[in-house]
Amino acid sequence: MRIFGTILAGGQGRRLGGRDKALVELGGQTLLARVAERLEPQVERLALSANGPAGAYRTAGLGPGAAVLPDPPPGDLGPLAGVLAGLDWAAAHGADWLVTAAIDTPFLPCDLVPRLLLAAETAGTGLAMAASGGRRHPTASLWPVGLRDELAAEVAGGLRKLGVFGAARGAALADFATVPGPDPFFNVNTPEDLATAEAALA
Repeated sequence: MRIFGTILAGGQGRRLGGRDKALVELGGQTLLARVAERLEPQVERLALSANGPAGAYRTAGLGPGAAVLPDPPPGDLGPLAGVLAGLDWAAAHGADWLVTAAIDTPFLPCDLVPRLLLAAETAGTGLAMAASGGRRHPTASLWPVGLRDELAAEVAGGLRKLGVFGAARGAALADFATVPGPDPFFNVNTPEDLATAEAALA
């Protein structure tokens, strides 16, 4: 069983003044370094879905063996573009599963992958999404590589929401509600969120 991972960083960071979230610093480390540090040990290979220069991401904490995947055209699909790019990359390298995580989740669980896999296997769905605080987090999901063509067809038909795709296919939920500390899927979207994350680290 081969599980690859993709960090989704294709957004434009409008609420952070248009900054590339991957390069935003939190507690002396970039968000990229923090998320990669948590996800990379859980997967066989890691990729970053982003549209900036690869060299900047290497400097910011992306390992030398990780791939940088630009959004496929038309490029305006939000996280869906990153998931599709990740599934294409994973399929090309013989992976069975892809786990995705958002660049702005610096408290990502270090047991995300095994818990998603357990939820998917227990429910027999093959697809699993993380949940916490009564909310689903579709960007933190386990995707069977075999869903690639089906997802691409849905996107071509106008689908834009990962959660809708997952719910329609009975995605299992891995509940992280009992994890100690800050919400493991807390999103850094604004300067205020960044300050809250800094306080949580302290």
